[in-house]
Amino acid sequence: MAAHFGRLRKGATTTAVAAVAVAALSASQAPGVTTDDLGRQAAGAAQPSGDAKTGGAGGGATGDSPYYTDLPPLKSPNPSPSASPTTGTTVSVGEAEAGIPATVLDAYKKAEAELRASKPGCNLPWQLLAAIGKVESGQARGGQVDASGTTYSPILGPKLDGNGFALIADTDHGAYDGDPAYDRAVGPMQFIPSTWAWAGRDGNGDGKKDPNNVYDAALAAGHYLCRFDRDLSVQSQMNAAILNYNNSTEYLNTVLSWLEYYRKGTHEVPDGTGTLPSHSSNSDPGASPSPTTPATPSTPSTPRTPSTPKPGGAGSTSPTPKPPAPSSPAPSPTPPTPTQTVDHLEDANTGKLTATAGSAFGTKVAVRAESKASKGVSKVRVRFTIIGDTDATFTGGESVATVVTGSAGTATAPALVAGEKTGDFTVRATVVGRVLGGLDYTATVTPRQADTLTRTSDTALTCVPGGEFADQVELKATYKGAVAGKVAATATLIKSADDATENDKGPYFKDADGKTIRTLTDLTTDADGVLKLPKLYADDATGTFLLRVNTTGGAVLTVELKVAAAAS
Repeated sequence: MAAHFGRLRKGATTTAVAAVAVAALSASQAPGVTTDDLGRQAAGAAQPSGDAKTGGAGGGATGDSPYYTDLPPLKSPNPSPSASPTTGTTVSVGEAEAGIPATVLDAYKKAEAELRASKPGCNLPWQLLAAIGKVESGQARGGQVDASGTTYSPILGPKLDGNGFALIADTDHGAYDGDPAYDRAVGPMQFIPSTWAWAGRDGNGDGKKDPNNVYDAALAAGHYLCRFDRDLSVQSQMNAAILNYNNSTEYLNTVLSWLEYYRKGTHEVPDGTGTLPSHSSNSDPGASPSPTTPATPSTPSTPRTPSTPKPGGAGSTSPTPKPPAPSSPAPSPTPPTPTQTVDHLEDANTGKLTATAGSAFGTKVAVRAESKASKGVSKVRVRFTIIGDTDATFTGGESVATVVTGSAGTATAPALVAGEKTGDFTVRATVVGRVLGGLDYTATVTPRQADTLTRTSDTALTCVPGGEFADQVELKATYKGAVAGKVAATATLIKSADDATENDKGPYFKDADGKTIRTLTDLTTDADGVLKLPKLYADDATGTFLLRVNTTGGAVLTVELKVAAAAS
């Protein structure tokens, strides 16, 4: 949704582009809304119907609010091998409409990079964010943002009061939109407050989630589009994501037009110099005017010197030569961002990474972003990624975490939590937004352990030849006095206290097919540390036999089993 829309221009035009634009402007938006499993408003059917003016609750990220309907030029931008002076990436030159303000473009590309790491299956292209940003706010009013990406003034849509728009009563007490009565769509990507409350993200690492910041808004839009495990490389899923953002077929077509245009080439332009759309899907006469870039004040004119009459010419004058126009000062070079000054990552005294299955690691991964002069660089985003065959995660259950470096240039990853898979895995630290070598850390998950095994009963275990033991062997495992749950164990009927090899006579277990077996593997104590063995049977041999149980961690218990003929 775009803020401060101009009234729909209804005059006839002669170009093919204008004809298409007018056709787009006449299309309707759907008021239909469903509620998702968290009780939030979501877009309705994929085929919207009706008119936005019919009111009703809005859906999607924007509340199905108005949007810019300007279409891209018919002529696509031509690729050029020139490089951006600020990012060093290949850009293209051509149509003015292909220009995207530098900070806004950077926000889209950083959001794509973050989603590529956290949700690689989504395949989000930054050009889709650019297309949505174009139709929602004209790329933040042509790039009217400060160095951190925050708009100089809030971008607000119309009141969603049901009068020509959806009816959405205030949900944020005016915190985001300044309206305590009704919600309005807010910021470069036009989120309504109720959606931003759960979808908002901190894209620039300043510790805040601000819908008026293009880094925050672009990252939030990316995550919003990637919900429900969507793969945006599949056209039908991309269409569904766009309709979920703003439930209108014409909105979908407009976004796809800009997506295709931007995919064929874009170029970076200075902030504040982007082209502004002029057509809105809202034709309400009461709509606010289109956003405008403040005009550059004109240079005061030099007072004209009275002319001197020419000799011999009645009333004729000779013009006074005009002074040369003052030359404009050369633009000052854009200072590098903190991320651009990072030369490498250094370890920041990370200790040994070892934990028992199911427990938290006592050490956290810490790195320091440094310049070529080995000075710490603050306000740099560092991504920590868990790599390998493991079910270990960071606190919160994620396998990827992004942390902003502090004043000393240090970033510390969230605590690691071991899963049930044992063995080694890797934690990799990289700088977000730079192609630099990362740091790899090896982490090890060891099996759960027990150091003590005891029987839960002191009843003698006896049996007659050819019979079965009345009581099952039940044990309890502890480790350093605490319950040792989910500890692996092995039970073997052995020959003697000095010979732990499997016995070939005496008591035995039965396998699933009823066959004799005297060693049980893959045993595990329960959550309370208890291990109850299957029933034991006796063959015809009599005497005292031994059952030995071993656990990971070194706990061992030997149990006596007696087989004797019944007393006559």
